[in-house]
Amino acid sequence: MKKIYFMLLTLFVVVTSVQTSTASAATADSSWLNTSKLDQGVVAVSYDVPADKRIKVMITKDGNSYTYNLYASQSTESFPLQQGNGTYKVSVLENTTGNKYKVVSSEDVELKLSDANAVYLSSVQNVKWTSSDKAVVKAKQLTKGLTTDEAKVKAIYNYIVANVKYDNALAANVTPDYIPNNDNTLLSKKGICYDYASLFATMLRSEGIPTKLVMGNTSYVSTYHAWNEVLLNGKWVTIDTTVDAGLAKNNKDVGLTKVASKYSAAKFY
Repeated sequence: MKKIYFMLLTLFVVVTSVQTSTASAATADSSWLNTSKLDQGVVAVSYDVPADKRIKVMITKDGNSYTYNLYASQSTESFPLQQGNGTYKVSVLENTTGNKYKVVSSEDVELKLSDANAVYLSSVQNVKWTSSDKAVVKAKQLTKGLTTDEAKVKAIYNYIVANVKYDNALAANVTPDYIPNNDNTLLSKKGICYDYASLFATMLRSEGIPTKLVMGNTSYVSTYHAWNEVLLNGKWVTIDTTVDAGLAKNNKDVGLTKVASKYSAAKFY
C-alpha cells in the first residue's frame, strides 16, 4: 500500500507542481489539438513524442491545472475538460531539467456544455474504452435486461467487488506514470485502487451512466486513494470498489455507497 500511496501522491504532486516557461511557446500550428469532441467535454492531443524527452499536456482553467504524460506509444490521447464551462488553456510541455518544463505549443479552448455531466461519459486517458473492449462487452452482458441505472450500477459493482482482488505485487512495483488498462484488470481479475476505479468508471460510462474517477484521501484507508462518484437519481454518490472488495474478502458486510464526508477529493477525471 505504501508504494501505491507514493505513486498516486507523486501523480498529484506532478499535476500541481510542474514549473513552466512560456518563452518557447509556439501557437501558430494548432494541428496537434483536436476539438471535434468538444461537445462531449473532451480534447485530443496528437504529438510525436521524442524517445529522449519527457512530454506533458497541461490543461488550465481559472488557475487550476491538470497535467498528464504523453507517451511515444500513443500517437493521440484524449483528455477531459472537467472544470466547468469557460476558457481552458491546453499546452504541450517539454521537460528541460528536473520538474521544469517549457511550453512548446499552447491553445485556448472555449467550453460551452449544455450538460456539465457529459464529460463523465467520455473515454479519456485514464478511463479509456471503445465499444469493442472486453470490459465494455462484459458491462453489456451484466446489465442485459436491466432497465434502471441503479440496477445496472449494482450489477457491475457486485461483479467487480466479487471478482477483482487487490494486487499487492503491482502496488509494490508500480511506477509514477502508471495508467490503468481496463481489459487487463478484467482478465487478470486483480489491480490496485486506480485500476478498480478506472474499470468501474469505464463499465458504467459505456452504459451511459456518468461516473467520475476521483483521487484523494479517505478515512477508510491510510494512503492516497482512488474511488468513484456515480450520478444516480440526480445525485452524485460515492462508491469505493477497492475498499468493498477487501471487506467482502473478509466476509464483512458492505453497502453500495459510502459516506461522502469520509472522502476528500483532490482531483476528478
